[in-house]
Amino acid sequence: MSSPEGHVRPERSAGRAASGPVVAITGAASGVGLQLALRLVESDRIKKVVAIDERRADVPGATWRVLDVRDPAIADKLRGADVVVHLALDMDLESDAKARSAFNVRGTQTVLTAAAAAGVHRVVLCTSAMVYGAQADNDVPLAEDAPLRATSEASFVDDLLEIERLGRRAPRAHPGLNVTILRPAVLVGGTDTALTRYFESPRLLVVAGSRPCWQFCHVEDLVTALEFAVLEKVDGEMAVGCDGWLEQEEVEELTGIRRMELPAAIAFGAAARLHRLGLTPSPAGDLAYTMHPWVVSGSRLHEAGWRPQWSNEEVLAELLAEVEGRNSLAGRRLGRKDATTLGAAGATVALVGTAALVRRARKRRGL
Repeated sequence: MSSPEGHVRPERSAGRAASGPVVAITGAASGVGLQLALRLVESDRIKKVVAIDERRADVPGATWRVLDVRDPAIADKLRGADVVVHLALDMDLESDAKARSAFNVRGTQTVLTAAAAAGVHRVVLCTSAMVYGAQADNDVPLAEDAPLRATSEASFVDDLLEIERLGRRAPRAHPGLNVTILRPAVLVGGTDTALTRYFESPRLLVVAGSRPCWQFCHVEDLVTALEFAVLEKVDGEMAVGCDGWLEQEEVEELTGIRRMELPAAIAFGAAARLHRLGLTPSPAGDLAYTMHPWVVSGSRLHEAGWRPQWSNEEVLAELLAEVEGRNSLAGRRLGRKDATTLGAAGATVALVGTAALVRRARKRRGL
């Protein structure tokens, strides 16, 4: 007998656990959500996987609910679920910033409210270790209970901070609802961010006087950490990443990409102008995350028995393989012709000045 539309029946499917949580995953058609759905449908500790997105993907064994996470009707789709993992976030650098923020914040707010109304007892959110902020005086590594000192000057950070605020308020507004938050380091594995594009440049920009430290998180490790949260092996707010970190000199040696060192005023000034002219998707604030350390300890997951399967060196090698053949300057993807022209124009132009692009934009706008 089929269940009413939107009602998730905790019935056992062939080969699936008789006990264990019914897990709903938003954003299950792509990215981390898809990888998590594929993993959980194979787990003998999960009773049922409900996949939620605006389109379907090929996840054999999952029950699909197709809708926008901002639709209040999602509460009906979550009935019967024990855990909701909310991964339906727009982190596309090319998206309109206001529309992207509206989707991310409204979607999270709706999912939290709907989960409480549906009787879900746990919601798992995924933000980023960027919320700690990249500050010159940060401890290395940062404790997981370190204050969140990020500013609104970097990509997505406003959204991530607001998502965390919503997550912290939800248990107070809805007693009985538990919210767990995971904060991955630089995420690699089919991702496209300002920080992964840093490694698409012909030279690695280093701001004079800074001390960059690089810590990565492979998507596969994030998925296993999310599984720990789903199975209630961890609670609260925790960071996810490879053990340790790489100094800038180690990154340059491993990548074989030479650095170009520029004074902070020049680097930030050029980045701000390029972004203001609409030539790059990355605001100047993103530079801070390539200057100052924001390495995290991950001690809470470690204490629960979780360990990353990837090292920083391995993830960096994977990232280099993914971005091979791509060219970015100040976060802007370039075609082959642009990359060749700028590469021949000299290191300063190739890195941040991108004077030819600025002049071209000014000419178009009659400036």
